[in-house]
Amino acid sequence: MRLITYTHQGSAPRLGAQLGDRVVDLAAAALAADAELPADLLSLIRAGDQALALARQLADRAPGGQSLAEVTLHAPLRPGKIIGVGLNYVEHVAESSRSLDTASELPDRPVLFGKPATAVTGPGAPILHNGDLTQQLDWECELAVVIGRPAFRVTEQDAWAHVFGYSIMNDISARDQRRSGQWFFSKGMDSYAPFGPAVVTADEIPDPQQLDLSLRVNGETKQKSNTRHMLFAIPRLIADISSGMTLEPGDVISTGSPSGVGAGMTPPQFLRPGDLVEATVERIGTLVNPVVDAR
Repeated sequence: MRLITYTHQGSAPRLGAQLGDRVVDLAAAALAADAELPADLLSLIRAGDQALALARQLADRAPGGQSLAEVTLHAPLRPGKIIGVGLNYVEHVAESSRSLDTASELPDRPVLFGKPATAVTGPGAPILHNGDLTQQLDWECELAVVIGRPAFRVTEQDAWAHVFGYSIMNDISARDQRRSGQWFFSKGMDSYAPFGPAVVTADEIPDPQQLDLSLRVNGETKQKSNTRHMLFAIPRLIADISSGMTLEPGDVISTGSPSGVGAGMTPPQFLRPGDLVEATVERIGTLVNPVVDAR
């Protein structure tokens, strides 16, 4: 099931199921069926399997619905934690060592960093380019894993059971704001985590390690790869992170970027106000965001 958060004609945000080009208002469907369902996606995830099963039933039975073209999509949810993964594609390790002074050797365990929830922005929302803070605003198309149940000290064999679904995250970075090797401010400013357009439940994507992903700027392809090229696959990431940190329902793991980032090009290319960025992951869709001047 494709789950979205949307507004219609100035309404409050609604939890919806996207069925092709149609949107089912799940709260309205629950009310019509005299059933109880959480009103937002984060609450639905936290409510567990029974709530998700009810949402599926309501979506399948609901008549009509609104046209997708008539609604405004927002970030599907606001995660409690966003865990980014650096250097998780072999070719990106190589280009980063050339352009970003990172190690040229492949890491022997996942490279992790955090993004705050305030960095999240939704489909169609602007990526903020503040020229007073950066002249090196960069892109990274990534598969986002949404956690469905608490995970602490989870084994790789059990990791899949803790995945609710998948989405897209564009890991925006101000390359010139890395501070003494630390990335938090560089990657954590407002709008630096475009997220969406939907969360696709895990049952709809039987093999998330075989998904094409790509990114375009103003229609020109910059990144093109497949999730099978991850250095550390999703179960390893979940096991590694949960070895010392509890993953909670609604947390997001942004699983790393393939090669083709702007900093790695010759000469380097960076985002400017007026650019349009499109990040695509197979079976999930395309996340589109304009770049605007935020000074």
